[in-house]
Amino acid sequence: MGGSHSREGLDLSDSDDYRDDDEEQSSEEEYEDAELEHKSAPVKSVDDIDSKLKALKLKYSSMENPNLKNSVKLYLHIGGNTPKAKWIVSEKITNYKFVKVSKIEDADDDEFDDDDDESSGGFWILKVGAKIRARVSTDLQLKMFGDQRRVDFVDSGVWALRFMRDEDYREFVTRFQNCLFENVYGLKASDENKVKVYGKDFIGWAKPEVADDSMWEKDDDDEVWRSPAKKAPVRGSNDLLEEFEEAASDGGIQSVALGALDNSFLVNDSGVQVVKNFSHGIHGKGVYVRFDNGGKRVGGSTSGGYSGLTPQKALLMRGETNMLLMSPAKAGKPHSTGVNQLDIETGKIVTEWKFEKDGTDITMRDITNDTKGSQLDPSESTFLGLDDNRLSQWDMRDRRGMVQNIAHSDSPVLHWTQGHQFSRGTNFQCFATTGDGSIVVGSLDGKIRLYSTTSMRQAKTAFPGLGSPITHVDVTYDGKWILGTTDTYLILICTLFTDKDGKTKTGFSGRMGNKIPAPRLLKLTPVDSHTAGVNNKFHGGRFSWVTESGKQERHLVATVGKFSVIWDFQRVKNSGHECYRNQQGLKSCYCYKLMTKDESIIESLFMNDKYAAVGDSPEAPLVMATNKKITSFSMSDGKGKGIRR
Repeated sequence: MGGSHSREGLDLSDSDDYRDDDEEQSSEEEYEDAELEHKSAPVKSVDDIDSKLKALKLKYSSMENPNLKNSVKLYLHIGGNTPKAKWIVSEKITNYKFVKVSKIEDADDDEFDDDDDESSGGFWILKVGAKIRARVSTDLQLKMFGDQRRVDFVDSGVWALRFMRDEDYREFVTRFQNCLFENVYGLKASDENKVKVYGKDFIGWAKPEVADDSMWEKDDDDEVWRSPAKKAPVRGSNDLLEEFEEAASDGGIQSVALGALDNSFLVNDSGVQVVKNFSHGIHGKGVYVRFDNGGKRVGGSTSGGYSGLTPQKALLMRGETNMLLMSPAKAGKPHSTGVNQLDIETGKIVTEWKFEKDGTDITMRDITNDTKGSQLDPSESTFLGLDDNRLSQWDMRDRRGMVQNIAHSDSPVLHWTQGHQFSRGTNFQCFATTGDGSIVVGSLDGKIRLYSTTSMRQAKTAFPGLGSPITHVDVTYDGKWILGTTDTYLILICTLFTDKDGKTKTGFSGRMGNKIPAPRLLKLTPVDSHTAGVNNKFHGGRFSWVTESGKQERHLVATVGKFSVIWDFQRVKNSGHECYRNQQGLKSCYCYKLMTKDESIIESLFMNDKYAAVGDSPEAPLVMATNKKITSFSMSDGKGKGIRR
């Protein structure tokens, strides 16, 4: 299935979609599609749908009730992502209230209302009339429209609140953000408590309006983006063009290991399907390497007994001729006791490695390459490991100078070359490396730590969390930008700072001081979040893939249910673009492109940049994998602007 614009075409736009109208409105009051008032040709393309949806207008009755505190008009979105989608008036006049309760069912008791700031215990919910009872959290996917005095959010449906006056709108947004802070941290949203949570150096996290945003514009990569090599003919009106869609061989796809050389690999529980890399994507159904390790299935270490679980992580090494496969030791748990080394050329599991430190078996929850491009090094023998409270480097070279034969020996022990075992509390979840081997680590509490190439013991910089666990993290090749994934949003962090000598550095190399730029959030609109369905959690946020110094990543991609969501990196960094107008709090970007499939997407990732600027596209293709199929899309806009909404 090809690309489609975000359903925020239903978004009442950023213009005067809410209009005051003195005419009496019926209970059926709704957005009317101006295009549908005329005889027109049937909808034939995504662009037709977009143009029709953008014509939807919401009428607003100016009736006000001065005696009703916190009065609002409530709208409900119906029709999903169909051409008939529209907003209807749910309540012409109602009111909202923030209430602190011990459980949602207590909402009608008004245990503590929003005038009782000194109450303790429980959590804040948002009540709107008799229809909405929702805990104040990022799950609401609240989106602000300051110029329309309106907020949209999700609660078993998509709702919009329209406020009577500007001050009413601002008061609601401020109150919502304060309640969200208290629900997340258990502290009142005072300046003192915000400094306690974020730290005095990260005042931009608490007060984005006073943050120094100059570093967002300092990264001078315009020439990289506009270089002649990146120009190519525009192929058509579609932003992405589907090139290949193939069914997976011998079982469902569990993970994808993209290669930067000739091949990429689709991993399932019985083997690896080898596919060819092309400038227009990956394909090559039919070549399949079945796991062969002396009759045993791939999984845990020999000594610990095989768990029979599918490899959850596939890591290419040694010039992409070898692959490390890591499986969980127990179902439902990410931790593994070792890795299996697959020789791709022979199709043999050549070694089953075991994680051990000081004679004691330990586990790892994730592994990655030493640097962003080290999988291309044919002599590579080390890789990095991460566990809840451990960060380490492992060496596969046998110190006894012998090659292990797994059919006749116990699992050899990986050599712990460097690292640190933290006493407690780090709760590491995921990590990634830069081009020079610096390490970024995401944690359960939302913190993101930066480690230099010289030490894994102490982070050079620790960015505070926003309350949501970091489930995946990526970093640009040059280390200037970090992308953290949470269930409900992505967080983009600039690591640049100016030291005391006036030099621009990254947070991997030193303490950033007290002028740290505020992060930016990448979110789905409430309509798209709701349309994504029950499995609407973000996972696997990544930059496009660069492995050469001087090259600039162009896009960011993440997966949500049946959606691949793609942002233009340059636009996200632009402080002046329309998404950031009339917002309060951290800047949130909603300018993205959606690619949809008929089933849940396992992974969405861009091929290596070497496959960009080849043929008729200046961009490396996007690869999307579902359990049964692998699909490649070619980026078509010669200026790299095609994915902008």
